[in-house]
Amino acid sequence: MSVRFLSRQASWLASFELFQYIGPGFFVTVGFIDPGNWVTNVAAGSQFGYQLLWVVTLATAILIVVQHNAAHLGIVTGRCLAEAASSYFRPWLRILMLGSALLACIATALAELLGAAIGLQMLCGVPLLLGAVLAAGFSVWMLFARGYQSLEKWIIGFVSLIGLAFVFELSLAKVQWGRAAVALVAPSVPPGAMTVIMGVLGAVVMPHNIFLHSEVIQSRQWNAQGVEVIEKQLAYEFLDTLTGMGIGWAINSAMIIMAAAVFYAHRITVTELSQVTVTIEPVFGAASGVVFALGLVFAGLSSSVTAAMAGGSVFAGIYGEPLDMADNHTRTGIALTLAGALAVILLLNDPFAGIIWSQVALSVQLPLTIIPLIVLTSSRSVMGRHANRPLTQAVLWLVGLLVIGLNLLLLREMLG
Repeated sequence: MSVRFLSRQASWLASFELFQYIGPGFFVTVGFIDPGNWVTNVAAGSQFGYQLLWVVTLATAILIVVQHNAAHLGIVTGRCLAEAASSYFRPWLRILMLGSALLACIATALAELLGAAIGLQMLCGVPLLLGAVLAAGFSVWMLFARGYQSLEKWIIGFVSLIGLAFVFELSLAKVQWGRAAVALVAPSVPPGAMTVIMGVLGAVVMPHNIFLHSEVIQSRQWNAQGVEVIEKQLAYEFLDTLTGMGIGWAINSAMIIMAAAVFYAHRITVTELSQVTVTIEPVFGAASGVVFALGLVFAGLSSSVTAAMAGGSVFAGIYGEPLDMADNHTRTGIALTLAGALAVILLLNDPFAGIIWSQVALSVQLPLTIIPLIVLTSSRSVMGRHANRPLTQAVLWLVGLLVIGLNLLLLREMLG
């Protein structure tokens, strides 16, 4: 055999091997194409056209840095962020961090269940509360009837369907692609846009996703397979994260582009998700409204699964345990997350406002997740020789402070 042939075979095998490492990043992806993102992205496009597309690009770049760091913690230590916090932090700090994170998971699940319920209401008139209960039941079934590997395949399938829904919507709209391409990288802050800008940023970088990524990736226990496997996974993980986040960036951008081409172009400001189908059906036909509603249902169902999963991971982490569907602590965390979200939905008069305020709750908790994560991954006693280097630490602290500052601005804007 020739050297060239052997080289090709080795290259092919390496590319095939990569697929066993792909998956955890897609769990994170559904977290930032959830109904909270739909609300903020549709508002951005309908109010400001293409001008705020750059916010999605910036937010995704921030997210890649943070999620990449969370994944490294899981790979190197074999512990998720919640477990690591229980092992290395004082009890009062552990309770503050993980207790607030569980509340953030409940706030996240609220938006996800509401989004799925609104989609079901659009499609077949299902009452909002019943739709939320059905979505919660679906999440429980998915979590207890499917293993990690099966869940990853389902999530990838849901993400693909959501992406296809927006490809269909964009194919019907008259998009100004040149303006959209420029807006993706050229910052612009039109008058009155700060609240929406902060909303888009706050909806992308979410606490539960940080916990979830470290949980899913540590479940494979690559740290127990030796230094060589750890090194290989550290290299492949970034590609997994980059791929998942890239797909999320494309879908979020498509939401704003669709809203800009359909609503902003016709001077229609969207104030609730159900208004979308009412508006686009007369223009593009009944199929467009059905596809939008289906995409919203898929987004709500898939992200409610990951929100409940994150809640189970956080609650189990309080007791220093990993996520385990057979364990009572995990089950309690999942139950608290979904039941807490349903209880709040019962009290809501305005579902659209409820989704927006859920994003504010995430913003309040976010500093209590990002700062401990940076502390843990920068510690040699935790990460050994894989601890963050000085330059990496500087980038992480810069990103962390930027996220905290932007989310505090969001809170100030929302409180008026």
